[in-house]
Amino acid sequence: MAPVRVGIVGLSANGGWAATAHVPALAAVDGYELRALSGSSAESARVAGEKYGVPLTFGDAGELARHPEVDLVVVAVKVSEHRALIEPALAAGKQVLSEWPLGVSLAETEALAEEAKDAKTAVGLQGRSAPALRYLRDLIKDGYVGRVLSTSLIGSGGNWGPSVRAGRTYQLHPEGGATMLTIPFAHTVDAFDMVLGRFSELSATMATVRPRVRDEVTGESVPMTAPDQIAVSGVLTGGAVASLHLRGGSSPATDFRWEINGTEGTLVVTAADPLFWIAKLTLRGSRTGVLEKLTVPTRYELPQLAGRSAEPSYNVAHAYARHLKGDLPDFAHAVRVHRVLDAVQRSADTGTRIHPDAE
Repeated sequence: MAPVRVGIVGLSANGGWAATAHVPALAAVDGYELRALSGSSAESARVAGEKYGVPLTFGDAGELARHPEVDLVVVAVKVSEHRALIEPALAAGKQVLSEWPLGVSLAETEALAEEAKDAKTAVGLQGRSAPALRYLRDLIKDGYVGRVLSTSLIGSGGNWGPSVRAGRTYQLHPEGGATMLTIPFAHTVDAFDMVLGRFSELSATMATVRPRVRDEVTGESVPMTAPDQIAVSGVLTGGAVASLHLRGGSSPATDFRWEINGTEGTLVVTAADPLFWIAKLTLRGSRTGVLEKLTVPTRYELPQLAGRSAEPSYNVAHAYARHLKGDLPDFAHAVRVHRVLDAVQRSADTGTRIHPDAE
C-alpha cells in the first residue's frame, strides 16, 4: 500500500514537541512519509524543511491542507490555535490528528467534532497506545486482581509549580485551554477509562495554592489562576472506589504512582516523569503479597522500538501504528473526555457530587 503522506503544522527548526516526538515517531513506523510542514512564516518553514528533510514547506497551514500530496494533517501547536488550523484541513477532506487538548473548551471541542463527523480524525491521548498501559488493561480484564475494589493515583503536573518556563505563561490561566486540568488530568482520567472504566459519580476539589509563580526568564512574579491542586474521588462504572490527586510541579518523592487493588491481587504502575503518558512506565504486581516487576510481553511493542521506552517518541510511534488500523481515539472521544473535565469543574465550583453518565 502507498504510504500515508503527512503534513505537520507546527514543526520548527528550533525544536518543540513536533520535532522531539512526531518526527522520530514517523520515521520509526512503516506506512508513513513526512511530506510537508508549515511554520509561522514561509522562511521559518523553509529552514525547518531543510533541517528535517521535508520537501514541501508552507507559511500557511491552509495551503498545506489543500496540497494534493498531503493525506494526513498533524496539528502540533498550542491548543488556542487548534480550531483555526484544523478547520481548513477538514474542509479539504483530509485526515486530521490533533495533539491534546483538542479545543480550548467543551463547546469548541463539540463544534470541531460536529464538523469532523464524516472525517477520519484522531487526538493525541498517547496513554491509550502505551504498551505498558495496554498490558495493564488486559491484566485487569483477564482477572489478575480479581474483582477491582479500589484504585488510587497520585501524580504531579510537571508544570504549574513554583515557576513557569519560557513560552508557557499561557498555561497559567484557564482561558488558554491548556491547564493542569485539561492536560495532565485529562490524560490521567482517560487512562482510568481505558483500564478500569469511567467515573459514574465523582466529587472534586480544586485550588490554586500558588496564586503567583516565578517567570524563569525574567525572574518576575506573575499571576496564576489555573488550579495547581486537583483531587477527585468517586465510583467507577464497574463499582470500584477511585481517588486521584494531581499536584502542580514535581515531587522528589512521588511523581506518578497508580495502585489498583482487587479481591485476588494488586497492580502498581510508576513513572519517574510526571508526564506518564509519554514516559517510561514500570509495572509491578502481586497475587501472593509480594510485589514483583512485570515485563510487558513483546506482542504489545513494535519490534523496532524495543529498548526505547524512555524516549518521548515511543508512545507517539505506537499511536501512529495504531492509527493505521483506525484504532485511535477520535474527535468524538475527545468530547467525552472534555465532558468529564466539565463535570470535575462543576463539582469543584458547586461542591456537589456529579453523575457524568446521567447528563
